[in-house]
Formats: sequence, C-alpha cells, structure tokens
Amino acid sequence: MGRRPPGINPMEEIMDKTSETLAEDVVVPLHAEDVIVARRSVAGDTIRVRTVTREREHLVNETVTHETVAVERVPIGRYVEAVPGIREEEETIIVPVVEEVIFVEKKLFLKEEVHLRRARRSEPFQQSVMLREQEAVITRVGASDQEAPSSEAPSQPRNA
Repeated sequence: MGRRPPGINPMEEIMDKTSETLAEDVVVPLHAEDVIVARRSVAGDTIRVRTVTREREHLVNETVTHETVAVERVPIGRYVEAVPGIREEEETIIVPVVEEVIFVEKKLFLKEEVHLRRARRSEPFQQSVMLREQEAVITRVGASDQEAPSSEAPSQPRNA
C-alpha cells in the first residue's frame, strides 16, 4: 500500500478499494495494545486487636482422698539384746523406742512402741471456682481515622 493523502479515513480508503475490485483480498490494518501490570502499596484500613478477659463460674466435681495418721503409744516394758528395727504389720508402721537402764550390767529395755496406722477415706468434693477466658475484639480504623467495629462477630463463650 502506498501513502494516502492527509484527511482521508483509512476505512473509506478500504471501502473505495473494495467497491473497485471485489475479487481482491481486503487488507485491514490492525492495532495491538500492550498491558503493563505493576504493584504499589496503598495505605488502607488499620486493624486493631485487643483482648477482653471475662470470668465465669465453673463447678468442680471430683473425688478427694484424705490420708490421716493415728499415733498410738503402746507400753512394752521388757529388756532386749539389740535395738529392734522399724517394721510394718498390715497398715501399721511400728517404731521401737529404747532407753538404756543402769544395772550392774547394761541392757536394753524396750520401753514402748509407737504404732502408726494409716487410714484413707474418699469423699465427694464440690467447689465453685472462677475461670477466666479471653476473646479478641477486632476494630477496623479507616483512612479517615474513625473506628468502626469489624463485621466479624466476637467468639461466644463456651459453656461449662
């Protein structure tokens, strides 16, 4: 194609050529566009998160075991050759207590034994205790610096 005179529309030129010869191929000039994509930071909303602590009462229902020791002093009153060792009979721990007594000769005299009996008892136990839990409250601060509550609902407290 040659140069066209200024002021002539390219489509008019094509229509003129088309009307002159229908048998020829028609060539339409095309234009291409390119797109360039880039990222940039834009100041947007600010999110504030704060925690709220709540207390709720919770009933503790457990079995508590108590152990007590009963002390019983049992007088024995006999002489022994050596210090008896600590021994255990069933649920009772026996601790011998000796003293030296002056004779013409020295002998051990078993003065008493201390019997310790273990006793266990279990009983139900209930007590109300205060439990604390936290939840996050989210507030969105827009570009105009006005706080607006978030559309997210705060989490519901769990039931005990």
